[in-house]
Amino acid sequence: MFADDWGRHPSSCQHLIRRLLGRREVRWVNTIGTRSPRLDFATLARALEKLRHWVRPRGAGHASAALPSGLRVVNPRMWPWFGSAFSRRLNGVLLRRQLTRLIRTLPEPPVAVTTLPIVADLIGELPVRRWVYYCVDDFGQWPGLDQVPLRRMDDLLIARADVRIAVSETLRDRIRSLGRDAHLLTHGVDLDFWATPSRAEEAAVPALEGLERPLVLFWGVVDRRMDVALVRRLASDLTNGTVVLAGPKADPDPALFASGRVVSTGPLPFEQLPHLARAASVLVMPYADLPVTRAIQPLKLKEYLATGRPVVVRDLPATRDWGDCLDLVDTPESFSAAVRRRIADGVPQAQTSARARLSSEGWAAKARMFERWALGAEVADAA
Repeated sequence: MFADDWGRHPSSCQHLIRRLLGRREVRWVNTIGTRSPRLDFATLARALEKLRHWVRPRGAGHASAALPSGLRVVNPRMWPWFGSAFSRRLNGVLLRRQLTRLIRTLPEPPVAVTTLPIVADLIGELPVRRWVYYCVDDFGQWPGLDQVPLRRMDDLLIARADVRIAVSETLRDRIRSLGRDAHLLTHGVDLDFWATPSRAEEAAVPALEGLERPLVLFWGVVDRRMDVALVRRLASDLTNGTVVLAGPKADPDPALFASGRVVSTGPLPFEQLPHLARAASVLVMPYADLPVTRAIQPLKLKEYLATGRPVVVRDLPATRDWGDCLDLVDTPESFSAAVRRRIADGVPQAQTSARARLSSEGWAAKARMFERWALGAEVADAA
């Protein structure tokens, strides 16, 4: 499994793999990610983190007691660039040498799954029996990434993979435009985790202390996908309260924070998010309408709905399917009006009733579909 570092953030891939570990052994390969290094503090911190992983003895990247049974995390050494032909060849050589040795210790050739196009050059080079591309984003449109080389590698991976699984119809359409097909697997949700805690169970969230209520909350990566006009109009129209953007910053537009009513908490522990939602009056996704946001399947969408809180989001392909469960908006004026209406009135009964269909969106069911498509006839034979 080629993906972002295990435990770094609760990705859809990690949710799926956790549900497969009772039946499958998994070797999780931490990669360098998709952002080329920059001269900033975030890059330095990330580089030091990767160096610690690389210099530890093999298998020491994570304490074994902290990992689920059946999972082993591997930290191969990689060159931290991929934009040039030289960088791609170098990373291909490094990964092939390190991972071929690992694969040959396994009882049988594994199935290789990747969420990242940067390993496209490894197809045909590693002794695996099948390649699966779990396509979770349109990396060629993502702000802040090296879009041109990522687009080339993404196209190559789509062409070469044996199986393709897309998380949104937009991504599936892109794959089809390249002459290939893909299974559609939208994200799941852990209903028990996100169930709104009672006030007796509510944990204090230090990041919210001292903020004026009511709270309008977004959690996730704060970057150039945010629609500044939506956020600024809401902040201007609120007579009291705070717009809270909880999560890591990745070069957001500075104008996002022009109002004193808009605050950033920085990253927060995943376990705090249900309590964060409990403290909020409305949960929002103020994304701009962009090619990259039209392709995404926001993991937080069903999480928001599972909390029982009012939800207001940008009208996008992935959010439109859940329009009966939340408020869809497409202008700064409609965004501000919908948020203020939900602060006053809460969740309408019709939306609460519509959210009952979340019960069929659990991660266990999604993992069974993923396993069936990734392994194909092997799952049917085992059954």
